[in-house]
Amino acid sequence: MEIKHYYMIAQRWAWLLILGLLLGGGGAYIFSSLQEPVYQTTTRVQVVSASRVGGAGTDAYSNFYIENQLAQTYVQTLKSHSIVDMVAERIGGSVSPDQVQVQIVQGTQLIDITVEDTDPERTALIANTLVDVFIARNVQMQFERFATSEQSLEAQIEQVDAQIETLKTRSEAVSSAEAQEAIAKTQTEIERLQGEILALQNELDLVKSPGRLPNSLSTPTPSPETRSQINEGTLRLRQLQSTYDLYQQIYTNLVVLGQNRAVGEADTEQEQMQSTLALYRQIRANLLSSYESIRLARLSSTSNIVAIDLAQVPSSPIRPQPLSTAGLGAAVGLMLAAAIVFLIEYLDDTIRSADQAVEALGLPVIGYIAELEHDQDKAYVSENPRSPAAEAFRTLRTNLEFASVDKPIKTLLVVSAHPGEGKTTVATNLAVTIAQGGKRVLLIDADLRRPRVHHHLGLNNRVGLSNLFRDSIAIGDVAHAWQDSNLSVITSGGVPPNPADLLASERMAAILESANKLFDMVIVDAPPFLVADASILAARADGVVLVIRPGKTPLDAAMTTLEQMKRAGANILGVVLNRIPRNRPNYYGGYRHYSGYYKGEYSYHNYYDEGSSSNQRAYRGNGNGNGKSKMTSWFGRAKKAPGEAPAQEQEKQ
Repeated sequence: MEIKHYYMIAQRWAWLLILGLLLGGGGAYIFSSLQEPVYQTTTRVQVVSASRVGGAGTDAYSNFYIENQLAQTYVQTLKSHSIVDMVAERIGGSVSPDQVQVQIVQGTQLIDITVEDTDPERTALIANTLVDVFIARNVQMQFERFATSEQSLEAQIEQVDAQIETLKTRSEAVSSAEAQEAIAKTQTEIERLQGEILALQNELDLVKSPGRLPNSLSTPTPSPETRSQINEGTLRLRQLQSTYDLYQQIYTNLVVLGQNRAVGEADTEQEQMQSTLALYRQIRANLLSSYESIRLARLSSTSNIVAIDLAQVPSSPIRPQPLSTAGLGAAVGLMLAAAIVFLIEYLDDTIRSADQAVEALGLPVIGYIAELEHDQDKAYVSENPRSPAAEAFRTLRTNLEFASVDKPIKTLLVVSAHPGEGKTTVATNLAVTIAQGGKRVLLIDADLRRPRVHHHLGLNNRVGLSNLFRDSIAIGDVAHAWQDSNLSVITSGGVPPNPADLLASERMAAILESANKLFDMVIVDAPPFLVADASILAARADGVVLVIRPGKTPLDAAMTTLEQMKRAGANILGVVLNRIPRNRPNYYGGYRHYSGYYKGEYSYHNYYDEGSSSNQRAYRGNGNGNGKSKMTSWFGRAKKAPGEAPAQEQEKQ
């Protein structure tokens, strides 16, 4: 398909394309204007990992991996329902996670938090409150991770303080029962520490190598949460091991103290009491050191979230944007309209242009007849001899004369594939045009089923062609002379019961032969090729003209008609495009040569005003009143030359 063809399709369906464009754009604009405005604001925070705060001695790759995992974790946490619900509770309104969009700035530890809402001030409030809530929640979560260890150490410190006070106040008066009770408590504490140390070691082994294969030589880099658990567990294990060792020594001292008391060695007993007191003090010092280490680990393990840019109140909504939406809607509407046009054109099986007729049928186009302004069912060229339609019929007459140079055409058959394509209009006006050229013409209405010639020419149809078959009368008895011209007409007459048999009879051949002797040209208006009558007449005519109505005549019907005429041995002269729409002349190929005339540019009444005298005319040019007509050669002269008849009288002659 050529670009020209696409252009012609677009020109033909321009109204639909424009309609789709307007409907799509207008509908999108109205729909967008009715939507509630939505505002958007963005705040930015920075994530500082524990390794940087605490000065952990890890390599750069490990730091990058840890920071990236930490940022990804925060991105998911910021959009969680728990955080959003806390924000909603704080601002006193409903907030949906769908309103929050969180993303990491590529290559950095910055996180952009974008919030959308229908209220601009509320949008900024949600964004800033979200950052505050998340920072507070993050600190609380980190604190809770070390809270158990800190509480345990505080309880142990209080217990050791109590033991120290007991030993200080009652070191000289400790009974044997109290000594045995102290030994039992120390043994119980040792057993508790043993179980806690074993459980903590197993937990650390699982945390350090989860799912590691036995033959694997490498360990994946732990996540921030895992590293924090490992650090906390290691510190806790060291504290427990140190306390366990001290309790072992206390247990030993208490046992030795009981033995010395049994043998009555007071000095040795006093020394053991002082040694035990020193051990309790050392335990207390170790517990205090472990407590401070846990607190320092909690502070260093807390990842800091720092607000970089606070959210500002947006001044304009991000959506709806009626103009942008209208442009998108217009594009969609245009594409839908184009799709509809493509579908219609694809499904349209009619002949739409002269190029298509030539390509599909292999016949030349010898005539382009426009859709007449008025008098569709009359002899239009007789009433409007100066009209472009009359000029088109004169061009058709000339083309037929050139088509019959070697063998003059005496009998011309005008046919069509379907009814309503204007074959009778073409036959009638062509007969009038040829008669105006000085030839004696006989027009025969051979459509014995639905005759129309008598209606076009305003004749009586009581006697006609059917009478020539029944009665022994001559052609001259039924031929009607039309308006004092060279045209004679034989109407159809009464409708017979067997038209095909009559047209196929020898009598019809004799009628045509007699008509050829009496007239210079015989034009036969045949019925459509839907019936067999046309095929019979096509075989007996010297030439056949096929009338096609662009956009209405199906291609397969035209090809079937052509095939039937070829089988009948008809001499097909060419195709006449009839009733070409006046408002789309360029679409139908060859008719564009007459398009200027039909648009009024060269209309007869635009060039000549009839004056009071028949031999004088006010001559006008192309609309400005002082030019000369380009159509003078066939419109007539501006003024009659001496001894020359007026142009209208010459045409009648």
